Amino acid sequence: MRLAVGTITIVVGLLLILGLTMLNSIGMHHPKGLYFFYQQCQWLVIGLVACVVATTIDYRRTRNLAYVFLAVTMVLLVLARVPGISREVNGAWRWLKFGPVTFQPSELAKVALIMALAAYTHANRRRMAQPLIGLVIPGGMAAVLLGLVLLGKDLGTTALLAMLTVSMLFAAGTRLRHLIPVGLVGVIGLSTYLATDPVRWRRVEAFLDPDKYAETIALQSTQSKIAIGSGGIVGRGLGNGVHKSGFVPEQLTDFIFSVIGEELGLRVTLPLVAAYLAFSLAALRIARRAPDGYGAMIALGIALLVGFQAVINIAVTTDSVPNKGLALPFVSYGGSCLLVMLTLVGLLINVAIRSAGEESEENLPEGTDRETSALQNA
Repeated sequence: MRLAVGTITIVVGLLLILGLTMLNSIGMHHPKGLYFFYQQCQWLVIGLVACVVATTIDYRRTRNLAYVFLAVTMVLLVLARVPGISREVNGAWRWLKFGPVTFQPSELAKVALIMALAAYTHANRRRMAQPLIGLVIPGGMAAVLLGLVLLGKDLGTTALLAMLTVSMLFAAGTRLRHLIPVGLVGVIGLSTYLATDPVRWRRVEAFLDPDKYAETIALQSTQSKIAIGSGGIVGRGLGNGVHKSGFVPEQLTDFIFSVIGEELGLRVTLPLVAAYLAFSLAALRIARRAPDGYGAMIALGIALLVGFQAVINIAVTTDSVPNKGLALPFVSYGGSCLLVMLTLVGLLINVAIRSAGEESEENLPEGTDRETSALQNA
């Protein structure tokens, strides 16, 4: 367990350092200078405080509050659509504004969904094979949350949460034959949504024919590929990237991987991918050794969330999938995302600490699992 916690601590620390380093590099050529670097530093301090709090409070005490937290998150997602207290950016209503501070409730939805599904699957761990218990009720709960996120024009987070829901339910024991029809319905619904939304459909067209839209819709993806390719193996050198000077829009957030590729090259991007893999594997180890099903599912959800989000972000920047607007965990600029991710790290370490404590008290042999039927049904 010490190895898993140590791996997570080191990986997250290195990712945070890399993120701040790249924001500082981007700030050298940005009209606002180092404004975003200093903002991220402030959010980092807040996030580390949240991480410590999430580590110290026994996670098992939050099980009965998981559904309340989910309901509060849904209310915040509704408020994000109310003019006056919400903020619109590029036609999307995803932000709540509190004075000079803005916050994305869709980021909070990640924590709420993981905790609610973990609490539900633990309480019904022996009945998850039943269609009503294992699919209809938790699927309906998740569908409401996903629908509210989608109303904010946040297709990327909606897709991410849908993948997370299906994966967690499958791991909890929901039958695959029950999940497949729901998945097909989801694909049909997503296709219909894309076909009826001109903005999103043009992104799909740009992905299918990037040369045609290279100067318009596909500009980000095209320039991102050029930036990564120009970095080669060793990169141009920290601070020497040229594509961050307006060639790659959103380089602070969704496309920061392209800046890393251009300036630091393959010698950093490959270890970066390995770092996310190491994080997920360490989190899965914590899930297997968790003292109860609730902790096991929390750790599993965090492993899947960070892994999925990193894969999608990198796939977007390399033009492997259409642009979905997801941040690179722990690296991209964004206070809401950083705060939520560090809170999840705290929860993950919390589960590991409780597991190690119980093993020490009960003097259990190495590798013993307790009450982890939620994972064993996978």
